[in-house]
Amino acid sequence: MQIKGSRKAPKKKRIEQLVLWSSRAEWKMTARKSGSRLETEIERCRSEGQWDKIPELVRQLSAKLISNDDLGELLLGECKLQIYLKENPIKQGASPRGPRPKLVEVRKHLTAALDRGNLKADYLQEASLLMAKLCYVEGEYRDALSHYSRVNLDDLQLVGAPVYRLSMIAEAYATKELVLRATSAREQEIITCYEKSGDIALLYLQEAEKALSAGIQNRSPKPGPAAQDQELGYFLETGLQRAHVIHFKNGNLTHGVGRFREILRAVETRTTQNLRMTIARQLAEILLRGMCEQSYWSPLEDPPTVSPLDDPTRQGHTHTKNYSLSRRPRVYSGENLFCPQENTEEALLLLLISESMANRDAVLSRIPEHNNDRIISLQSASVVYDLLTIALGRRGQYEMLSECLERAMKFAFEEFHLWYQLALSLMAAGKSARAVKVLKECIRLKPDDPTIPLLAVKLCIGPLHWLDEGECFGKMVIDMGEKAAEFRAKGYLAIGLVYSLKATDASLRSMQEEYQRKALGAFQRAQSLSPTDHLAAFYLALQLAVSRQIPEALGYVRQALQLQGDDVHSLHLLALLLSAQKHYHDALNIIEMALSEYPENFNLLYSKVKLETLCRGPEEALLTCKHMLQIWKSFYNLTNPSDSGRGSSLLDRAIADRRQLNAMTLPDFSDPETGSVHATSIAASRVEQALSEVASSLQSSAPKHGPLHPWMTLAQIWLHAAEVYIGMSKPAEATACTQEAANLFPTSHNVLYMRGQIAEMRGNIDEAKRWYEEALSINPTHVKTMQRLGLILHQLQRYSLSEKVLRDAVQVNSTAHDVWNSLGEVLQAQGNAAAATECFLTALELEASSPILPFTIIPRAL
Repeated sequence: MQIKGSRKAPKKKRIEQLVLWSSRAEWKMTARKSGSRLETEIERCRSEGQWDKIPELVRQLSAKLISNDDLGELLLGECKLQIYLKENPIKQGASPRGPRPKLVEVRKHLTAALDRGNLKADYLQEASLLMAKLCYVEGEYRDALSHYSRVNLDDLQLVGAPVYRLSMIAEAYATKELVLRATSAREQEIITCYEKSGDIALLYLQEAEKALSAGIQNRSPKPGPAAQDQELGYFLETGLQRAHVIHFKNGNLTHGVGRFREILRAVETRTTQNLRMTIARQLAEILLRGMCEQSYWSPLEDPPTVSPLDDPTRQGHTHTKNYSLSRRPRVYSGENLFCPQENTEEALLLLLISESMANRDAVLSRIPEHNNDRIISLQSASVVYDLLTIALGRRGQYEMLSECLERAMKFAFEEFHLWYQLALSLMAAGKSARAVKVLKECIRLKPDDPTIPLLAVKLCIGPLHWLDEGECFGKMVIDMGEKAAEFRAKGYLAIGLVYSLKATDASLRSMQEEYQRKALGAFQRAQSLSPTDHLAAFYLALQLAVSRQIPEALGYVRQALQLQGDDVHSLHLLALLLSAQKHYHDALNIIEMALSEYPENFNLLYSKVKLETLCRGPEEALLTCKHMLQIWKSFYNLTNPSDSGRGSSLLDRAIADRRQLNAMTLPDFSDPETGSVHATSIAASRVEQALSEVASSLQSSAPKHGPLHPWMTLAQIWLHAAEVYIGMSKPAEATACTQEAANLFPTSHNVLYMRGQIAEMRGNIDEAKRWYEEALSINPTHVKTMQRLGLILHQLQRYSLSEKVLRDAVQVNSTAHDVWNSLGEVLQAQGNAAAATECFLTALELEASSPILPFTIIPRAL
């Protein structure tokens, strides 16, 4: 038994030794892994700026190996310096001077790490960079430069460098530039340091975000605090923002713009979002205000060597980029990327990007703690929208601008500026009804500003014809009293225009006279409050003219011309007043004088056609029609190569998109679109629209897109030419001209009225009656059509119906002398001599003061 036991003993001992060796190897491997994990954690904390965790990690590191004491000194010095700078941030423009007591420990740690010389080469470089940074913070610039000269920043490797070291190198270049600037070094070297610092800072932020996102994905999904964005800090922010500032200060806009573009093309990180938004906004402002199309170059092209953007007096101070980095920040690349081709296009792209970022990061909370953030967010967004207004306003893109400002309404609670900008953009875009609603909100926010209700009155009087609402807005201005100051006269002017238009719309003569009396009173009050305002005198003269008080109107229109001698409407009114007194040659001279100043004013040309027909014959009037067609062609530059062969050969026939044009109302050619909008014509336009949709669906011509107003003007020119041909008893030519207008507006009551006149001239009474009835079915208050239909019914001996039609026409327009005369003829045929005599006398009296065209051809608008 003993022999057997003695044989087993050595075997058992060997087994115990093997277990011991295995345990020692496992312990060594575990220690190595633990040290590797610790170093990785330290590197991560340095990259993410978690300096409060560094002391504990250093304690764990020192417990492993004594040789780590020097690295611990480096880490402790770094973390204490960063914590100090976080608690005591350096302000832009401040010059740090003198040692700080809290930095004494930082210097001890870094000095110990440097003096022992046990650090690896990379850590030794880091210690020197941190010591240089400390020297700058304490104001010891020469010592800082000495440490940088030992390291030689340009030799530091970027490829394969840890993330935190990229940050140290970027900060080092920025700090070196600050030191060089303090020691009055060469400007070229300073700018180079800034640009290198900015490029490496962008690279660092990209790599830090990449590492952070990778770390979040690899960690277990335990609930914990959300990852915070990297903080730039004073030095990185200086490196990113100073290079372009120096370029601009030196008058070198070319390199400044180039630097902006380099930063914007770099792949975005969350930390640089606010910076990118600021730079995009600043670059857009430069493109809009400091660069023209001739000096613009594409972002993908090299900047010109000589540019008119740069200050010619500082040509010797231009900076040339003469450095290269072994590793540059990533930039956006790929196929089918959009690249702007002109300055406004690039500015608009930048502003739309900035607007998107502003909307995304908007602070909307109203709690007091977020008040400052909300104000900053609002100010930043307001600047973007103001620049968008400039960029889009230059191109007349008010529709797009109003859409952008609508998106800004999330910021606009109780913010007058954005509401007002939206209202103005809606006005310019032609969205008048919505503009009035927005202006009401502006009035609520700023009740003492008289200009806002005046803008609302302008819309209500003009495109909307909301006369009751316009009256309310005008009274708001008047009720402000002394607060309205000089705008009070404008308030009375607005009220006067509302009453004047209501008088035109009124169907009862008593209501017409009442509104005319109120309008005259308001205009007189405006004229007394502002005797030097030519508009007050002009509108007073116009209202007197409409009321057929010709001598008084002449006095006030001459007063208006003394105040504003080149006012086109005052000159036009003077010509119409002279024509009402039958001084046709004098009126024609006034029209020609006005046309010398305003050669493209079609209202003046319409009046010229009428006057030339009387003074010089219809041939001269036709030449003016030809001239109008030539002006239209050159002014609007709209032509159609197809020619039907019909109509006048003065101009190639232009045909627009009937699906759009036929839905528009062609205003009365004797009361063009620049004149007043009447409630009856608005109702007629709806009927015309419904009929035109049917007519357009039956036509097969190819649609042409474009603005509608030019085609309305062209149709009126053809109708004026047709009227001249009717006066010359040339039905064929008149038919051709009318057909040209019908090609544009086939269901217009004006076109149908003109066709009735042509049929009447040819002796086709039944056809003429049919055309007139169709015209009245579209616009039941068209006075000229009613008068001609009444005469045809008279010829057909349908006296009762003729009398009714003519009396209805008198109710619509009591100053139409032709209607009174026709009514007298009908009454006379019925044997009512007394009433007929009264009608004839009224016609004579009105004809004595009747102008060549209605006074209402002149627009009544603020």
